[in-house]
Amino acid sequence: MFGKPSVLNRSQEKLPREVSIVTVSQDGLNAESPEQVVQKFLTILEKSIIHRPDIVCLPEVVMFTWISQRLSLKEKADKSVELMKEFMKFALTNNCYIICPTVTFENGKLYNAAVVIDRKGNRMGEYRKMHLPLDELNSGYTPGPLLPPVFMTDFGTIGIQICYDCNWHDGWQSLRQQGAEIVFWPSAYPGGRVINARAFDNKYVVVTSTRGRSKICDISGDEIAQTHTADENRNLICATVNLEKVIVNSWPNAKNLKEIKDKYGEKVKITSYEEEGWTIIESLAPDVRVNDLMKAYKMMSFKELSHETDVISEKRRI
Repeated sequence: MFGKPSVLNRSQEKLPREVSIVTVSQDGLNAESPEQVVQKFLTILEKSIIHRPDIVCLPEVVMFTWISQRLSLKEKADKSVELMKEFMKFALTNNCYIICPTVTFENGKLYNAAVVIDRKGNRMGEYRKMHLPLDELNSGYTPGPLLPPVFMTDFGTIGIQICYDCNWHDGWQSLRQQGAEIVFWPSAYPGGRVINARAFDNKYVVVTSTRGRSKICDISGDEIAQTHTADENRNLICATVNLEKVIVNSWPNAKNLKEIKDKYGEKVKITSYEEEGWTIIESLAPDVRVNDLMKAYKMMSFKELSHETDVISEKRRI
């Protein structure tokens, strides 16, 4: 069976690993001050409440973009501590996580960072941009560690990359190796096909929040949702992603895939990509778990198989 990834409808019964994602575009949102930026974004996010978001992603250094007020990096870091409390209140009130990119300060160093806020409005931690462009280095930012952290949420493991990071593979690969299932990419620019490639290469969902077009890419690299300049809600995406899915090699699993489809029918979605040679198995029923299917049919995921072949190959090379 062939097909494209689907966005699950909120009117359906919520699946065990269904995640409601809200992401935004900062397109056209000029302001006088950081305070005005925060209020504009809170107004936009109010429209998403009906979708009961599990997690919200904001653009790179969101509070200090396209403002008339001139602030030093240290002033931005100081001001963001107080302004972030508004997003913390939103997270608490609406029971959602928020990825809030801003300027942070620690031990005399300034970082282009993304703070993760949990459902209780508490700060979980932050990711610090690993790869900085020359203008950011010259302005006083410090690059973050080359091992990006992952964050354990109640729906799965997430990671973050920021803007210029998309030009390197190391952070994305590290997040994959650490088990990230969704990677958020706040950015100053949309990224285009590179973002689809990062999702495709690493077999996880990638969510962008930029100053232009923002989008959500599935584990296949296909776009699930995106903002459009002509739309009334050009600054907002509300979409649902099902994490109860896995990619396997189509060969030698053809017999297993047919048996699964025959047995489970519409409870399981099988999406095959002929030229790539792999297939996505996705559960559409609360009582069917993908891990159970993998064990029952003795299948390995694309990631597991790749890892095992790498381990064996390295031993043979010695």
